[in-house]
Amino acid sequence: MKKNNAKKILIEQLKKMPIIQVACERTNVARCSFYRWRKEDKKFAKETDVAMAEGEALITDMSESQLISLVHDRNFQAMQLWLRHHHPKYNNKIEVTAYLKEPDEKLSPEQKAIVKKALRLASLSRPIKKLN
Repeated sequence: MKKNNAKKILIEQLKKMPIIQVACERTNVARCSFYRWRKEDKKFAKETDVAMAEGEALITDMSESQLISLVHDRNFQAMQLWLRHHHPKYNNKIEVTAYLKEPDEKLSPEQKAIVKKALRLASLSRPIKKLN
């Protein structure tokens, strides 16, 4: 019965602060116990996953609220961050330039693969439609 109560309290803590170490400290539960419970109890594992997702959403909402307050206070860095993540015109950009011997020359399959890999490594989220 004591373990079930500790699990419930731990789940509630994860909803407020989705950091396992902090939740364990606040509930006086050892991290090894937390991970053992997750391994042994699939329902608990699922509940903690849901609780951490809720906690992350809460922290995200709080962070966005603070960021918007900073934008209202005319904080340039906050404005820059907001625009970079909410307006395509201000996204980070990457330029790929190829020097071809002839103007209508096409990239070889090997060159296309290299460009695709470079763009993927640059963490561009949009898929590459077609390279000439």
